[in-house]
Amino acid sequence: MKNEISRPKKFSSISELQRALGLPKPLHPLVSLVNYADITTPADELPTVLLLDFFKISYKTKLTGKVKYGQHYYDFDEGGISFVSPNQIIAAAEDEKDYAGYTLLIHPDFLRNYPLAKTIQKYGFFSYSASEALYLSEKEKVTISQVFEHILQELNGSIDDFSQDVIISHVEVLLNYSNRFYKRQFITRKAANHDVLTRLEDLLNQYFNDKESLMQGLPTVQYLANKLNLSPRYLSDLLRVHTGQNTQQFIHEKLIEKAKEYLASDNLSVADVAYQLGFEHPQSFNKIFKKKTNLTPVEFKHTFNAN
Repeated sequence: MKNEISRPKKFSSISELQRALGLPKPLHPLVSLVNYADITTPADELPTVLLLDFFKISYKTKLTGKVKYGQHYYDFDEGGISFVSPNQIIAAAEDEKDYAGYTLLIHPDFLRNYPLAKTIQKYGFFSYSASEALYLSEKEKVTISQVFEHILQELNGSIDDFSQDVIISHVEVLLNYSNRFYKRQFITRKAANHDVLTRLEDLLNQYFNDKESLMQGLPTVQYLANKLNLSPRYLSDLLRVHTGQNTQQFIHEKLIEKAKEYLASDNLSVADVAYQLGFEHPQSFNKIFKKKTNLTPVEFKHTFNAN
């Protein structure tokens, strides 16, 4: 039976985490590559919720059964990667009991004075939830395995003036490959992504047709992401691939569609339309409409009526 922990177990250093896992001290205090097979602490003695002060890139080479992705389950035997930033909560997954692979641990101090310290946050997958992992094809798995092998060789070799440069270069290669493979995942997982887009359309339609919801203002990106059980960053990245727009732009696109529908009616003034769509001030509505259509709501209404 797993320990019940009401709050996350915080690990400030890689050495502290490796002690908890029953592993020896890392070869380098700020970076380590852990083989899951070497962990000696029984699973039921490990904390179920973690909070780390360092980056964690977990590469599972074997995932038996079904894997949770968002709120759905899919069969993935090829293996996958998950990415966690410092101070992100990690919860143990009951459906990932049988796996093998590695976890790369990198303390932010290891990246100091390197450009990667500032650019690492541009990789959106570090803000994705654990259920939005990157699933690898057989060919991609070989590529990633080779990068991890290079990192392991460097860590096991003699430390010299170039060791940090080489390891960071390999980490950048790993991140760039992952970025490429994520883009592929958005495209190849069309069935799952189409379902997300359909649900998003339904959510926005329901919202814009519900006067009580609109009294709270326009739907936010966070609101929609929560409803879809996705992180805001992942939702925006998915939409960019499939629609060319981020979530905020997508919301405004649906807003304009609904606004045009209302403006086509002779019974509603521009101010009425603005209030119907949740705007407290018609001027704010006018600004968005003008930006999106190059026409003011009044100009659009006149043009529509003239036709």
